[in-house]
Amino acid sequence: MWDLLLRGGRVVDPASGRDETADVAVRAGRIAEVAAGLPRDRAAQEADVRGKLVLPGLVDAHTHVLHSSTYWGVDPEPIAWRTGVTTWIDAGSAGAYGLDGLRRFVAEPAPFSVRSLINVSGIGLVGRTGEHHVLENLDVDAAAAVAARHGDLVCGVKARMDSQTVGVHGLEPLRRAAALAKRLDKPLMVHIGYGPPHLADIAPFLTEGDIVTHCATGVAADLVVDGRPTDTLARLRDSGVLLDLGHGSGAFDFDVLEAELAAGIVPIISTDLHIRSVYGPAFDLPIVMGKAMAAGMSLTDTVAAVTHRPAGAFGLPAGTLRPGAAADIAVFEAREGRFPVVDVHGGSRQAPLRLTNTATYAGGRLLTPRAAEPPPVWVPLSAAQHRAEEQRHEQVRSAVRYLDRPEDFDEHFPRPAAEDRP
Repeated sequence: MWDLLLRGGRVVDPASGRDETADVAVRAGRIAEVAAGLPRDRAAQEADVRGKLVLPGLVDAHTHVLHSSTYWGVDPEPIAWRTGVTTWIDAGSAGAYGLDGLRRFVAEPAPFSVRSLINVSGIGLVGRTGEHHVLENLDVDAAAAVAARHGDLVCGVKARMDSQTVGVHGLEPLRRAAALAKRLDKPLMVHIGYGPPHLADIAPFLTEGDIVTHCATGVAADLVVDGRPTDTLARLRDSGVLLDLGHGSGAFDFDVLEAELAAGIVPIISTDLHIRSVYGPAFDLPIVMGKAMAAGMSLTDTVAAVTHRPAGAFGLPAGTLRPGAAADIAVFEAREGRFPVVDVHGGSRQAPLRLTNTATYAGGRLLTPRAAEPPPVWVPLSAAQHRAEEQRHEQVRSAVRYLDRPEDFDEHFPRPAAEDRP
């Protein structure tokens, strides 16, 4: 007997090479079978997903979900149920001093998977920037000891390498982050932005399997020059270093991504979702997927970039609908057309597909709606963003309906038959 049968959707699972109309059966929180015409009478519950896309639960490889205790943190629960993201990788919100809190207050209560890249700085991202200004906080021994206690949570190391974050210390934070990653035998994700240090300075510290995030930013001087990826970027790609989109609130430029795609550089797609990017222009992973397709990526490559590719990069058992895998499933309506999307500099393109999530299952359980908290006071919102937030709250209020007709309650309070009435 299956617990759930998703019937008749277009199943796209690049990890298994599947793109076909099929049913997906779930038992005990895992994928039991994927095939066309599975018997409906074997399922305790079924959902008709004909005409919809059925994807593996999405893996967002760059987020910041240590909310209520860091500058950038956003609560993932009000977002996951409406976006299909079932694996959230927090990219360095917590260092050695905050990892217990990330586990206790975010990862353990979440109805989906939350993993972490430990920040080489013990203070993590409590503030907007500057976590590398005091080198005493970059204690590799302490970070390694804490990560060893959280081996099931920690899947990599994170270091932000830009001029504001490193201050006067240049490449020393990166040396320590690379040493920590080697100690843990985990990949190192390096954030790039306004240099120095520049990509050419960072490159010698990166080895196969490491990740450069914000790979389509328009502010790093030596990613793309004159419409072509630099030799440094090409060498990194050829050496097995992975590139991650990391959209965020300031790190996505259509021109840069298009130049990389034209050169055969296809990144992992992530949001860098945080309390400032969640209100736009990143919004969520399905929106960023639309932007990747607007830049020229195919649907199959886009799905791969948010499922098995990031899962494989961090050694996670996610991103596929193969039988035996966790029943993390994302169901979408996919509208074809021309949908305007923007980068962080105002560049505009037309996405050929708009993905609207209609159901998200984590471990075979349907995630249910949850409203988001208002933005904190330090988040600057435009007038349009404020209006959008006000409209969202009003829509939540107006969704509450009060029934006032007797016949609305007949099933619960049936009227006595005429012969039984006094």
